[in-house]
Amino acid sequence: MEHAAKPPDIGEDVGAPPAELRAAPRFTLLIRAARLVSGQGEFVCVIRDVSETGVSVRLFHKLPSCETIELHMPGGESYEIRNVWAKGNEAGFEFTKAVNVAQLVHEANEYPKRGLRLGMYFPVTVSTLAGTCEAVVENLSQQGARIECDEIFAIDQTLRVVGEGFKEVRAKVRWRRDRHYGLVFDDTYTLGDFARLAAQLQAPVLLDHD
Repeated sequence: MEHAAKPPDIGEDVGAPPAELRAAPRFTLLIRAARLVSGQGEFVCVIRDVSETGVSVRLFHKLPSCETIELHMPGGESYEIRNVWAKGNEAGFEFTKAVNVAQLVHEANEYPKRGLRLGMYFPVTVSTLAGTCEAVVENLSQQGARIECDEIFAIDQTLRVVGEGFKEVRAKVRWRRDRHYGLVFDDTYTLGDFARLAAQLQAPVLLDHD
């Protein structure tokens, strides 16, 4: 594609994908969760299909407004993409550079159940039977989080973690390294709830509020 289509405004329904995107051979990936990384933060998406021309995804909120976004796969590879069309919570992108589609599909199928971990930083309050203290979340997944805290916690100790926009969760300490701790939540998030939480914490304007 010689010229990228102008990205639509957030929430704009610009109809079906351009004919040249529809005409390109497509490889169905079933459902594969991935990350969209932009200047507004890191967000959850589900890959619907991909071709040498581009990729289409479904989100759980409005599309981030940044013109250029990176698609990060579960296996660690990333691809720079540019928005071409948007319809509701679905969007289509073109790759800004040539992509080995077979490699992308293989990677998506090789790590079908690898959990997404989003690089997010926000303050929280941690409560134990001994009292409360302040901490910072450094990354977040459906199953747990990594935090930094000056307090000393024991392995398998139960904590209650809460923050602005982050409802209280119960978690257990799984590992400790200096001031950093790995936590596992008692109750895991569904993919949709996790996606909406990530948007709420980073760019709440992307969520539809009644």
